Amino acid sequence: MLEVKGISVHFGGLAAVGNVSFGIEPGERLALIGPNGAGKTTLFNVLTGQLKPSAGSVYFKGQDITRASVFARTHLGMARSFQITSLFPYQTVRVNALIALQGTRKGRYNVVRGLMGDKQMQAAVQGLLESTDLWELREEVVSSLAYGQQRKLEIALSLASDPELLLLDEPSCGLTTAESADITTRIRDLGSKITVLMIAHDMDLVFGVAERVMLLHYGQIACVGTCDEIRANPMVRDIYMGTRKTFGSNG
Repeated sequence: MLEVKGISVHFGGLAAVGNVSFGIEPGERLALIGPNGAGKTTLFNVLTGQLKPSAGSVYFKGQDITRASVFARTHLGMARSFQITSLFPYQTVRVNALIALQGTRKGRYNVVRGLMGDKQMQAAVQGLLESTDLWELREEVVSSLAYGQQRKLEIALSLASDPELLLLDEPSCGLTTAESADITTRIRDLGSKITVLMIAHDMDLVFGVAERVMLLHYGQIACVGTCDEIRANPMVRDIYMGTRKTFGSNG
């Protein structure tokens, strides 16, 4: 599905990502963990086309997308959510969904008003919001939603393009324990039809969702393993986990 070969990113003399290589199989869920400043978001920006690498290549479904645009990658079947919500706060949930769906087409956002009368688009909006239990909030202004609801909406909108690969950047960031548990369930419920690569610090989320975990440290891969292997790895504890409490318990 996704193959990363020797990706490096330099900012002046700083190597933010250094010679990173890994692959993800179709339907797999891979979590990317690491301390702040490890290069996780920089790597995500390369994968989604928001940043060009200094060296290396990215292949998606066998196609070299290293220099492809964000829009081109979206149309190939890749989608991303962000650590900080990237919603339109003064628009309704319905309008945000319309914009997300329209963004997967060639047109742009200035035709949203016309789309309000598009029955096919409205049906797509309803399906998207119903599938994520947000339909009842469709007329609510986004800024009035609880933060957990906003995060859930953003993940829902990242599914608007019907992606094959979903990249999630800290999906549980800022959420309560209950909200994080709900996000965990929703990601698991995607099943094997969508491949997931996510950045996360919430180890309960990681162990509740991921099949493999990759630790990034100083821009390089320190180790990769199953959840059980990561739990038991003393290097992970030394680099990232810190205390036993940070590990969580069940996964």
